[in-house]
Amino acid sequence: MKLFKSVVLGSVLAATGILSANYLEDAALAGNREQRYKRSRKCITRKEIIKAQNTWGNAIVAIGKANQNGGDFKGLAEETVDNLYAYDEGNVLFKPTLASEQQFRLTEEDALSYFVGGDIPEDRGFALQPWSNVRFENAAFSLNCKTALAMGNYFFTDAKTGEETKVEFSFGYIKNKDGKLLIILQDSSFPFNPEQ
Repeated sequence: MKLFKSVVLGSVLAATGILSANYLEDAALAGNREQRYKRSRKCITRKEIIKAQNTWGNAIVAIGKANQNGGDFKGLAEETVDNLYAYDEGNVLFKPTLASEQQFRLTEEDALSYFVGGDIPEDRGFALQPWSNVRFENAAFSLNCKTALAMGNYFFTDAKTGEETKVEFSFGYIKNKDGKLLIILQDSSFPFNPEQ
């Protein structure tokens, strides 16, 4: 509204010769800046990615704890996959660390099988380990407003031994219509070992 009033006032003043036409151009540019600012507030930020990573890590830990304590770990895993991955929005490109026979998990059911076991014979339930902590170290981000990528290492702490396992990751995110970040890409692998 403020911009509209400025443009109207500028038009009146320009028409009467009190203000130059350059003012109108400046007001239009200010409007574009305002629109860019509003749009940028909807763009994915590093802070949102870090929050999504922590949520994912905490969910993996919680699934393992639920399994150990006789809780509904499958229900928790279903909720995790449903709430954190964009399978309901479109394609999700998921290549888990410990998958070799069926490397790619393109459906919600296949992702769930990876985390807690299921129809895929090689799956032992990655989230059932159990893990006591998941820690992300981001090497870089690529923020493209509606989509974003993060790459780095994450470290899984074995709840039984306290040992940390380092895994390389690339995650891709979109923001849904409710402003929630969802995973559209997850590619994980162990670091290269020249002795293997």
